[in-house]
Amino acid sequence: MTATSPPTGLQRIAAEMARQGRDADITFAQTRAAAEIAADIGRTGRLLLLGMGGSHWVNRTALFAYRRLGIEAQAEVLSEALMVPPPTMPRTAVLTSQSGDSGEIVKYLATPKPQENRFGLTLNETGALARGVPCLIAHGGMEKAFAATRSIVLSHTLHLAILSHLGFDSAAALARLHDPEVPMPDEIIRVLSTCRTLIFTGRTELAGIAESLMLAFTELARRPALGLEGGQLRHGPMEMLSPDIAIIMLAAAGEDGRHDASLLAACRATGARTVVFDASGDTLSADHRIGFAPASGYGAVMALLPSLLHMVVQTAARLVPNAGEPVHSQKVTRAL
Repeated sequence: MTATSPPTGLQRIAAEMARQGRDADITFAQTRAAAEIAADIGRTGRLLLLGMGGSHWVNRTALFAYRRLGIEAQAEVLSEALMVPPPTMPRTAVLTSQSGDSGEIVKYLATPKPQENRFGLTLNETGALARGVPCLIAHGGMEKAFAATRSIVLSHTLHLAILSHLGFDSAAALARLHDPEVPMPDEIIRVLSTCRTLIFTGRTELAGIAESLMLAFTELARRPALGLEGGQLRHGPMEMLSPDIAIIMLAAAGEDGRHDASLLAACRATGARTVVFDASGDTLSADHRIGFAPASGYGAVMALLPSLLHMVVQTAARLVPNAGEPVHSQKVTRAL
């Protein structure tokens, strides 16, 4: 790159990821509106999380933390909620959108819901979402790179800010984002780049992260991938496994570990390549293991996420010469 040439897609992603930890800390410290949203969730006892694309997968991850606190939480794809609206009832609705300007967001804001108290999570302080409802706004502005990396981390941080006012130890979870970086062996990147399909899998909170990674990889590498909750992987998709398929398992501490060990063994028996990002506290057996200090729930999410994003970006960079440069998509999708 010359002094006057624009940054490449990968350079933009690297710049975003380089500041995501600092922006997350500032975001968590300044989100006063989190108390207002938490108070409303406490009053209604019902939480509807709405989003598109990566924002939906962030919500899918977060809903388990709300449920663990006794909140009746569900996460829906916003376009589906527009087509077949959920029944009218008193509830708190949180719309998540890094741009706050997608077509679905604009349309939903124009739809009256008299019994629904609406709030937003966004990175854009001037978007339609921030103008339309009370919002938590992440520090540092919108993500400039195409594929979501920093925006994923900051959207999770916004949820953690709300959860902290509901009694969750969010500060401890956020601290895991700053754990010493775990090296990513080049051999793992080489193996993944030779596989026909990648399947990301995890359970509870880590299932949502697996789905986020599926989207990031397909955007960057322009090839199909799957994101499957661990139990769902057991129910039929095992038929597709072979030596040119890679399983990337995300493992947390707790009861899930027993299921993860059994699933890994079943996957290895098919000849599929297995890679485990292991925060289980055990030493799960896989072809390649990246070990982390034991963590569960949102702590595991924040501990594993930086390394997982690096893995996806590095693998995509081996597969296509201009990873991070969109061919068919726009950063903000305004068509419904």
